[in-house]
Amino acid sequence: MKKLLLFVFLLPLLGFGQNLLTVEIQGVRTSSGNISIAVYNKENGFLKFESVFMSDTTNATAGITELMIRDLPDGEYALAVFHDENSNNVLDTNWLGIPKEPIGFSKGHMKTFGPPSFRECAIKINSDQAIKISL
Repeated sequence: MKKLLLFVFLLPLLGFGQNLLTVEIQGVRTSSGNISIAVYNKENGFLKFESVFMSDTTNATAGITELMIRDLPDGEYALAVFHDENSNNVLDTNWLGIPKEPIGFSKGHMKTFGPPSFRECAIKINSDQAIKISL
C-alpha cells in the first residue's frame, strides 16, 4: 500500500500531464525587437502582469516567429502576444492606453473598445498542440 501511495504522489513528477504548446506568431512586420508571450490560467487577472502563469520571449523574425512553451500542465489557458519592436520590455501605448505595438491573442481578437476576454481566448490543453496567433 505504501508503494502504491508513493507511486501516486510521484506520478506527476514523471512528466504526465506536461504538454508542449508550439505557438506560431504570424504577421511579424520586422525582425527588430522581441516577441513576448504571456500565458494565463485563470479569468481573474487576465492581461494583468502580476497574474501571468508562464511567459517567454524570443527574437522576432519577420513573417513568422515560433515560440515553444514547455511543461504546460493540462488545463485551460489564454495567451497574449506582443511584438516589442523597440526591445524596451514594455507594450508601448498611446495616451489613451491603445497599444502602439502589434498584439495578438489565442482565438480572440481586439475589439473596437478593448481586448477580448479570457473566455474568448481560452484554449484547452491536454496534449502537445500547435496554434497560430496573428498580430
